[in-house]
Amino acid sequence: MSRVNAFPRTQIEGVSLSRMVIGTNWFLGWSHTSKASDDFIKSYQTRQTLAEILKVFMKAGVDAILGTRPESEHLSLAVNDAEQATGRKMVRMSTPTLKLADTPEAWAENERILDQHMKIGSQVCLPHQQTTDALVCRRTRRIVMMDRICKMIRQRGMIPGLSTHMPESPVYADETNLDVGTYIQIYNAAGFLMQIEVDWVHRMIWQRKKPVLTIKPMAAGRLMPLVGLAFSWATLRPQDMVCVGTLTPDQARELIDISLSILERRGSNVELQRTRSKESVEARPALVGAK
Repeated sequence: MSRVNAFPRTQIEGVSLSRMVIGTNWFLGWSHTSKASDDFIKSYQTRQTLAEILKVFMKAGVDAILGTRPESEHLSLAVNDAEQATGRKMVRMSTPTLKLADTPEAWAENERILDQHMKIGSQVCLPHQQTTDALVCRRTRRIVMMDRICKMIRQRGMIPGLSTHMPESPVYADETNLDVGTYIQIYNAAGFLMQIEVDWVHRMIWQRKKPVLTIKPMAAGRLMPLVGLAFSWATLRPQDMVCVGTLTPDQARELIDISLSILERRGSNVELQRTRSKESVEARPALVGAK
């Protein structure tokens, strides 16, 4: 269904990666649905199952993953397994949660945390929304302490970015020339978890100085893949990215083919779900052209 190296690419400060990015919420147990769904994900996703999903993506040229973390060793091992099986390298992007206190003890802990993310091979390091958004100051239009955090990330050979749920964060980063290479922004046709209207976020993405990595394109399962992906691919810039979540290899194949069909303006080859209620609308070859 998918083709090797077929996926369009972009760059973050010279690092080449696919415009589709592999998300990890459906790998690590954050369904945005219910605790039962979270528990199912955690019980289902093993190193082996994750490696099979990752191999599907990487064979299609989707070679970037968001959310690698030292605490999830089975995910890191699955990435290694997929790299060995496909002969490709994965671009790892991490979202560490850092300490917020401006004390020597807190900064020492942040050094340790960033060292851990460097050791697992993170190339792009975007402090998590839990950190970034707590530091956003609407009064001064700055992200306080983030310049120091970005410097610490650079010192470890990683590219700094911002993971945020606040639409102000990328705006303030650009206004203050914050040393970041990219930003994460929630963006979907349903407005799920977005703090302001979709058209405003759309305009803000197009005004950014750096590539934007959009997350939750299918609103955590509230939008069908065709609807969510069509909106994202049609309304983003060529340099921007879309992060997708999948539970199985077949879901990965579907998202790849749907996305390529949209980008290439062709029909999708994805087999549709079948129910009895749809029998009346299916074409019957023996009756085509009959009078």
